[in-house]
Amino acid sequence: MGFPSNGSTNSDQPLKFLIYGRTGWIGGLLGKLCEDQRISYVYGSGRLENRNSLESDLETIRPTHVFNAAGVTGRPNVDWCESHKVETIRTNVVGTLTLADLCREKGLVLINYATGCIFEYDQSHPLGSGIGFKEEDTPNFIGSFYSKTKAMVEELLKNYENVCTLRVRMPISSDLSNPRNFITKITRYEKVVDIPNSMTILDELLPISIEMAKRNLTGIWNFTNPGVVSHNEILQMYKDYIDPNFTWKNFNLEEQAKVIVAPRSNNELDATKLKEEFPELLSIKESLLQYVFKPNQKTPVA
Repeated sequence: MGFPSNGSTNSDQPLKFLIYGRTGWIGGLLGKLCEDQRISYVYGSGRLENRNSLESDLETIRPTHVFNAAGVTGRPNVDWCESHKVETIRTNVVGTLTLADLCREKGLVLINYATGCIFEYDQSHPLGSGIGFKEEDTPNFIGSFYSKTKAMVEELLKNYENVCTLRVRMPISSDLSNPRNFITKITRYEKVVDIPNSMTILDELLPISIEMAKRNLTGIWNFTNPGVVSHNEILQMYKDYIDPNFTWKNFNLEEQAKVIVAPRSNNELDATKLKEEFPELLSIKESLLQYVFKPNQKTPVA
């Protein structure tokens, strides 16, 4: 198999990545990273729900690693999944499992961009305590159908020793014009809640996911920067670095519940495992400054 041990590097053949999710945000960024690193890559043309088309991609392309950044999150948000449950299952559960199964047959590591929105603060992990959910913890958030399908597939993927599951949360990038960017989203909302959360700075973490593939790392990983940051802290940074005239209004969870269909996940994930593998990993607030706000800085900070 192509994953002889967790953390081994197979340097016998040049890297060739097969990426699913060409039209998606993460999939598009992965292609650019491969170009920057001069890694050969191809976007899969097969549909996740069509096993034969995936098999054809693997036979034709013969990759060294497969990346799955495809899936249904819903547009404009996860509320879409509440009224499109079969479509959500078909891609997020059946499709992901099919790809994992085929990769296992071929002895290939599958890097699967999953979600950390399968947990919520509870008595053992209180808000503000600094006690985060670990990789081995059982998901406790099923408030949205999207999260429910993601928790289902994560549990099933534990049986596939070739899969590297990356729990992404509230992804952020330096591209503040991208509507999928968490910062862009909350700057456009009429009102926002203010809750500390674990988040993923893609500019820092996506290159790490490529390195994880090179090391043939598998298993579940909390794929977030260490620590938490609140909505208000991010918006204050936005005001300080980007737009001094920016203002925002808060509302509480009860008020938020009136304008959304499905509840949202709020949690802290414990990033110790990732930090031990990649000691250079910055905390969430350091990463926000280095990768997002300072490169986009428009106003001098006092």
